[in-house]
Amino acid sequence: MEFALVAPLLLAMALGIMEFGRVFNTQTLLSAASREGARTMALQNSATAARTSAKGAATKLALTDAQISVSSCPAAVTTPATSTTVIITYNFTFVTKLFGSGLTLKGTSVMRCNG
Repeated sequence: MEFALVAPLLLAMALGIMEFGRVFNTQTLLSAASREGARTMALQNSATAARTSAKGAATKLALTDAQISVSSCPAAVTTPATSTTVIITYNFTFVTKLFGSGLTLKGTSVMRCNG
C-alpha cells in the first residue's frame, strides 16, 4: 500500500531527472556549436563556413541555417574590440510533456575578429 502512494512521486522524479538531463545536454551542444561557429567566423570571415561549422559541431540536433544567426566581421578590422557573434536558437521538445510542451534554448558565443 505504501508503494502505491510513493510510486507516482518516484516516477515523476525519475522523469524530471531524465528531462533535465536532456535539456542540459542540448544546451551544452548549443554552446559548443555556437563557439565553433564563432571561431570559424572570426578566422575565415565567412558566414556560410561558420554555419557549416556550427552544424557540424551539433549533428544530433539537425540545425538549419535559419536557426543560426551570424554577425559578420568588417573587411578591415581597425580596432581590436571588433567581434563576431553567433547565436543558435533551438526549440526543445519535452518527451513526457509533464513540464510543458518545450523550451526555446539559445547558444551564444562572441569572439574577436581575426583571432
